Amino acid sequence: MKNLVELIDVSLSYGKTLAVSNLAMKVPEGSFAAVVGPSGCGKSSLMKLVTGLMPATGGSVVVDGHEISGPVNIVGMAFQNPNLLPWRTTLENVMLPLEVVRPERHQLRARKQEFRDRAMELLRIVGLDAFADHYPWQLSGGMQQRASLCRSLIHQPRLLMLDEPFGALDAFTREELWDVLQTIWMKQRFTAILVTHDLREALYLADEVHVMSNRPGRVVRTVGTVQFSRPRGERTFLEPAFNESVMDLRSDIRSQRMPIDVKPSAPGEKA
Repeated sequence: MKNLVELIDVSLSYGKTLAVSNLAMKVPEGSFAAVVGPSGCGKSSLMKLVTGLMPATGGSVVVDGHEISGPVNIVGMAFQNPNLLPWRTTLENVMLPLEVVRPERHQLRARKQEFRDRAMELLRIVGLDAFADHYPWQLSGGMQQRASLCRSLIHQPRLLMLDEPFGALDAFTREELWDVLQTIWMKQRFTAILVTHDLREALYLADEVHVMSNRPGRVVRTVGTVQFSRPRGERTFLEPAFNESVMDLRSDIRSQRMPIDVKPSAPGEKA
């Protein structure tokens, strides 16, 4: 299977701070990858590297067979905050990328009905078609995140980058949106890279989970999830192998955290 994304011995520095070093990762086209690791390990740096928003200090970032040197145009992105424009309806927010990305922005007037139908189909899949004319302030947090997900996919990107998209939601809503995302991905089969702190989320959604080390970040382990059949659902959480994998990942990440230097208290001092 062809790799859509490949990082080859990549390093990235911010001034004198080395964020990632010897970073190597492959993401096959049409697959779903997740990246986990301790805070500060370089997960956000990896997002910037893959999308071309930040050039690598060393090594190569290859996307769709080409070493990149600037922003990548096959990418859709979803973040923790939905960032919907308050003066635009749900449908108008979803269609926003079509006004700015190429070649759609040059085709918007001629293909407006086609693009509107595409947006409505995405809203139908996530259960928001009845809220197409509502404004963000009329939607719950979970509904706003569903709209944000539709917006990231409206221009049919081959690569979807997800930066903690469900981190601000309550546990029940978060798990509902895992199923929504899984449904869309199984239907459209774009390539996805999810950065998350939620180990259950990573294992539930991804084909492979990449574990990063402490700074400077690099991939220290890759865990496959093919043993958990798709579509995954509530019963997946009950599988002993799933919960064992969660515990294994937690142990891996705990071992990568920086030790906290605690100075012993002198006799008579308060701890």
